[in-house]
Amino acid sequence: QVLFVESGGGLVQAGGSLRLSCAASGSLFYTVGWYRQAPGKQRELVASITEGLSTHYQDAVKGRFTISRDNAKKTVFLQMNSLNPEDTGVYYCNAARNLYDWTGFGSWGQGTQVTVSS
Repeated sequence: QVLFVESGGGLVQAGGSLRLSCAASGSLFYTVGWYRQAPGKQRELVASITEGLSTHYQDAVKGRFTISRDNAKKTVFLQMNSLNPEDTGVYYCNAARNLYDWTGFGSWGQGTQVTVSS
């Protein structure tokens, strides 16, 4: 089972940027999704990417976030620009059954906290 370790979160002002990284313990023969959980809310799919580099984004992040992957380095990235306070939450990555998989499969890591101040 592939395990994922997220990094790159932090505190940023509204309008700022962050780049999250997701390092996998094994080969990335999966679609991978970035998910986030805001305080008091359910975890939601933010963006996903297939092995063939097809992508999907939640409407709220389209045009601001970019997901990418480096299969050789077993890493998936999430570039987040024009951040706003609604983007605050813990961000996780996980294998996904398809581009629209809101539940993910496999073990969830610790995530990385993103806090956007107004």
